[in-house]
Amino acid sequence: MTTKAPQTQMDDPLALDRQVCFALAVANRAVLSVYRPLLEPMGLTHPQYLVMLALWGKSPMAVKEIGQALQLDSPTLSPLLKRLEASGLITRTRSRADERQLDVDLTEAGVALRDEAEKIPPAVVAKLGVSLAELEELHNVLTRVNEAALRAGALDQ
Repeated sequence: MTTKAPQTQMDDPLALDRQVCFALAVANRAVLSVYRPLLEPMGLTHPQYLVMLALWGKSPMAVKEIGQALQLDSPTLSPLLKRLEASGLITRTRSRADERQLDVDLTEAGVALRDEAEKIPPAVVAKLGVSLAELEELHNVLTRVNEAALRAGALDQ
C-alpha cells in the first residue's frame, strides 16, 4: 500500500519537527541535563529538587499535598521521600489530626540547603543563554498547556 507524501515537510502534519510532543521531549531532556550538574553537589536529583522546592515554599505538607503540587502519584512520590529522609533533609510523621495522613517536614539540614539552592535558578539561566523574559514567557505558555491538558483529562486514572 502506498500513500501520497505531502510535497513539503511544512505541509506534513506528521513531520517530526512540527510535533509539540517532540519539542517538549527534547527540551525536557536538554534542560534537565543543565540542572543535573548543578544539583549533584547538593546531593539531589531533579525530582528530589522539585519536592524540596515544594517544601521550601510551605512546610510541613501532607504527602497528598506534595503529590498534588507536583502532579505525582504516590508510587512515584514515596521513593523520592524515602531517599530525602535517608539523606537527612526531611522527616515523615503521622499527622496528629489524621493518623492515615503522613506529614513531611524539613529538617535543619533541609532548611539550610535552601541557601545553596538559591544559586540554581540564576545558574540555569546563565547556562541556557536565554533571557529571563523568554524563560518567563515559556513558563507561562507551558503552564497554560498543562492546565489545558489537565482539563482534557490528562493524568486521570
